[in-house]
Amino acid sequence: MNTKQVCLFLNGEHPRSIPDLKNYKMVCATDGAYSFLKANNIVPHFISGDFDSITAIPKSVEVIHTPNQDFTDFDKILQILFDRGFSDIHVYGASGQEQDHFLGNLHTALQWQNKLKITFFDNYGVYFLADTKVKLSNCLGKRVSLFPFPKAMGIVTKGLEYALNDEALFFGRRIGTRNKAVEDTIEISFKTGDMFLFIND
Repeated sequence: MNTKQVCLFLNGEHPRSIPDLKNYKMVCATDGAYSFLKANNIVPHFISGDFDSITAIPKSVEVIHTPNQDFTDFDKILQILFDRGFSDIHVYGASGQEQDHFLGNLHTALQWQNKLKITFFDNYGVYFLADTKVKLSNCLGKRVSLFPFPKAMGIVTKGLEYALNDEALFFGRRIGTRNKAVEDTIEISFKTGDMFLFIND
């Protein structure tokens, strides 16, 4: 793991297992996720948000108040990390609980795709906004879903049970959910559009 990566906790479904935080250069959280960190004896480098989800503001960590309601707490903390020179963000707690937050987090990832590399982890697997060419190892037997956001054109896949060969996916018409990796290494490419990949164990 790159030691310049950031571990960011959001206030969605809490991870059942804590990642090895020693591998991260920075550990931070939105205000709503701080109670989970505190309960697990995790001291972040900073927390940020409008602090509408926290009862007692801690004195032992850096607190960054971002009250602007035109942006989500996720978007605002990404801006802080970007301004501090970080670009590779691992996000925990982006899904689960209120699903409008989950969709909003996908929207935010799309807005930051040209500035940050954002990878989401939950209790089922990993998901991320894909580059136009992706090659992944250790995938045999895993569920792979291709989710256009809202469309992706010219998709070609290798190593999946149901192959795509220069095909298109459109949200609301056709999506590529619940495919399966039949090889250890899979390759996915597309020509235009945006697409999230979900890799579930």
